[in-house]
Amino acid sequence: MKILTINAGSSSMKFSVMEIPEGKELINGYFQRIGLEGSFYDVKINGEKLHRDEVLTNHLEALECIKKELVELNVVENLDEIDAVGHRLVHGGEKFKNSTLITDEVIEECKKFTKLAPLHNPAMLACIEAAKQAFPNQPMVAVFDTSFHQTMDKANFLYPVPYDWYTKYGVRKYGFHGTSHKFINREISKHLNRDDLKVISCHIGSGASICAIDSGKVVDTSMGFSPMTGIMMGTRPGDVDPSIVTYVAEEEGTSVEEVMTMLNKHSGSEGICGKSDSRDIEDGIKAGDELCILAQEMYARRIANYVAMYNNELNGADVIVLTAGIGENSKDTRKDIIEHIQSLGVKLDEEKNNFRGEFRLISTEDSKIPVYVIPTNEELMIALDTYELIK
Repeated sequence: MKILTINAGSSSMKFSVMEIPEGKELINGYFQRIGLEGSFYDVKINGEKLHRDEVLTNHLEALECIKKELVELNVVENLDEIDAVGHRLVHGGEKFKNSTLITDEVIEECKKFTKLAPLHNPAMLACIEAAKQAFPNQPMVAVFDTSFHQTMDKANFLYPVPYDWYTKYGVRKYGFHGTSHKFINREISKHLNRDDLKVISCHIGSGASICAIDSGKVVDTSMGFSPMTGIMMGTRPGDVDPSIVTYVAEEEGTSVEEVMTMLNKHSGSEGICGKSDSRDIEDGIKAGDELCILAQEMYARRIANYVAMYNNELNGADVIVLTAGIGENSKDTRKDIIEHIQSLGVKLDEEKNNFRGEFRLISTEDSKIPVYVIPTNEELMIALDTYELIK
């Protein structure tokens, strides 16, 4: 069965076609600057990267390009060979605890969550409407970043604020990166041939979150009402005192909205050392840049503290997994994190840790908790969920 996956942003869109249940990727691509000057996209097929400069005024035009590429590159002979389309949606609130077939009623429900994800859900919903025009004969599935986390109990997902903020306005922890954490739990459970694992999944990239999972169910996760909280990230601060917002607004003579923009887009590692990309930070560390050294230390400590907290929450984890851009590729960051959790009996095998982007055990044989690196694959998880719903 061939599944097309779509992951849309306000001016971008990633896509892939997967052969499911085999999990074979036939093609993938990335559209950038949709609706802006200088739009383009890249396609990868059979190990080859193809660049296309294309005027793209909206997502429907991008989807029409996908249709053309699939036929011209012989991914399919005709579009009827695409069996279904899976869409990533950032927010499903409490309503959607699992992936779901997209209907008009589902779309209307998702519109209610726009206030909870104003930067993401509108673009993703617009892309679904465009996809219905581009692929009118294919069933479509919504896969929510928040749904995997809906097994948390109230003691973990509620904030200690007036309870009617939750009942009236939905103020609670929702969690994000759920598709990635679900994939990681699936892969490590399959690898160790256990469905009762206590897993600490560390999705550490530019955006980052930690997730405590027990027997396939989320116990707790670091991101909260928004993706801003939890651990320090590339441009987001993680956990900070909320009174900072009004204090800085008053001191700077600016608005709360402008301070929130600074927190979302110019904080985290960038706020400390002026760099959000871990590769640039590592280069700065090698050059002796004290602020890069500081940013890296802050980053590793905060991740380690969440890992330790979730080890306690799980009453002892069976396995720790590092994933996403930094977790998969930065041996230095992996080492820094593990050095900060030695109190848990975790030990790094530095020789095993000397690699990028593979599924690998990096802890020693006598490490109290084994540590794995597993490349995440959200597109495959979207395709698998889509397959399960329509097969």
